[in-house]
Amino acid sequence: MATQVARLSSPVLLRGETGTGKDLIANMIHRHSSFANGPFIKVNCGAIPEPLIDTELFGHEKGAFTGAFYQKRGYFERANNGTIFLDEIGELPPQVQVRLLRVLQFKEIQRVGGSQSIQVNIRVIAATHRNLENMVAQKAFREDLWFRLNVFPIFIPPLRHRREDLPQLVSHILMKKSRELNLSGTPIVTSSAMRRLADYDWPGNVRELENLI
Repeated sequence: MATQVARLSSPVLLRGETGTGKDLIANMIHRHSSFANGPFIKVNCGAIPEPLIDTELFGHEKGAFTGAFYQKRGYFERANNGTIFLDEIGELPPQVQVRLLRVLQFKEIQRVGGSQSIQVNIRVIAATHRNLENMVAQKAFREDLWFRLNVFPIFIPPLRHRREDLPQLVSHILMKKSRELNLSGTPIVTSSAMRRLADYDWPGNVRELENLI
């Protein structure tokens, strides 16, 4: 599904538990898209303090507010001719959801304190571990934005539902970490250890597996 949608320009919504690898799928879609030569800007929507979200996403003009001593380009403007990956999209407050809807509809932004619309040519990939349908029903997430983002949803299953991937994942992570630690070789996982890994439910998914290794 990721390969299929990569060549298109439509928004993609990645869904799945924390640690399943949504950021890797987003990166893969970007690398196989027509935007591959442009920037890939990753934004964790839940990590930006609410008072700063507007200026971080959309930028601001000089003098727009106290302390705005210079013009600033936001994440959307910096992602022009590339891809913006909005991780944890369910954390965006309502007023920012309205502005994001405008970006998706008209491909334009407006810096805080500015009056000029700026055209942007970007691919939007969003991700969440939250149940957006429930959030829409509870009026915590805009229904029109949900429709705009949910054009091509991809659900990434948790690791406990794809245990057959464990041997390849373990092998890949072992080689990666061996290089990082400058080991002379790659450690071997015994069959009994692999059975123990397969018997575990991995609530933290692939991220937990990588931390364990």
